[in-house]
Formats: sequence, structure tokens, C-alpha cells
Amino acid sequence: MSPLATPLANPAGPTTRRVSPETRLLQVAAEHLGRFGARRLTVVGVAEEAGMTHANVYRYFPSKAELIDAVAGQWLKEVEASLSDIADSPDPADDKLERFVLAIARQYRECAERNAHVFDVYVAAVEHSRGIARKHRTRQLRLLERVIDEGVTTEVFNPRDRDRAIAFVIDAVQRFVNPAMVRIDVRVPRAVLDERLNVMLRVVLRSLAVGQV
Repeated sequence: MSPLATPLANPAGPTTRRVSPETRLLQVAAEHLGRFGARRLTVVGVAEEAGMTHANVYRYFPSKAELIDAVAGQWLKEVEASLSDIADSPDPADDKLERFVLAIARQYRECAERNAHVFDVYVAAVEHSRGIARKHRTRQLRLLERVIDEGVTTEVFNPRDRDRAIAFVIDAVQRFVNPAMVRIDVRVPRAVLDERLNVMLRVVLRSLAVGQV
């Protein structure tokens, strides 16, 4: 919101925006997940702080696991929104691809550093192929395909085979965007990983441009 204009005061007093029970549960669950981790979080504790019975929680989330996945799912939607913005931007495809990969690496790393319990939920979801992980991967892949296809159409990329080119990009940057690897590398200085990723991206962009894949 622009700071140029200040809304007029409401003569009847400030209005309170009602928060839906589902939203409130997710807010409290996110707070508890950050403090206690998935193992120590309890549905009873979330329900009490949200001001409802634990039986009522199950009206919105059939299990503790689904409640926790929903919290991680909110963060993944934010990641997807940022990637969609990059894919929709008017920039050249090679610039988009570089920013796309860097955005994933940066957001995963930041979550692993600042909200490790949420990131642990995502890593576990990937390892067990749970719904939030499968949906996130599918959405990421579709956006990546759009960027590659745009590059082919505009002749920024000249791959020999479109599907092999997409697989090549995924394989090349795996260390920096695979959640399990991101968690392992969280103690490696960010500057070191950034330099390695930048080198790999230069290789990827060059390979796509000259048709090496």
C-alpha cells in the first residue's frame, strides 16, 4: 500500500476483520510448529490457543499431519507465487531461468535457516511423497517448462531436445534446490554456495544457448 495517503478515521471506531476458524488454526499451528516442532505440536494445544475444542479442529483438518502439512503448504504457495511472477515477467528467458533457480535456492535456504521446523516438514513430505510435495513439484515444473519453452520460441535457447534440456537443468542445479541437500548444506557459508550456483548457472545457460543438450 502506498504511504502517500492516510485513510480517514472511522467515526464509529476501528473495524475488526473477522478471521475464519481455519485461518486462525493455521496461524496458531504455524506459531506452535515454529516453537515446538512437528513432534511436540499437539492438536489439543493448538485448539486451546485458538479458542476451540480439539474436536472442532478436525472439522477443518482431519489429522495432525494434515494440519502441519497445511502450514508448510502456505509457505510453499508463497514460493510458487514468486516463481510465477518471474515466469510472467517481460524479461528474456535466460534471465528468467537464472532468477527462477536463484529464487528457489534463496527461499529454501532462508526457510531452512529461519524456520527449520517448517522446512523439516517439507523435507519429510518430499521423502514420503506427500500431497503438498507432489503438488509443489508439479507447479514448479510447469513454470520451468514455460520458461524453457519461451526461450526456445525466442531462440534464446537452442536445445537439441526440449525434454532432455529440462531434465538437464533440473539435474544440474539439484544440489541447490533439492530440499534434503539444502538442509545438509545449511552450515555451508551462503557466499560459497552462491558462487557455486552462479558457476553452474553459467554452464546451464551456455549449454542451452549453443545446443549442447
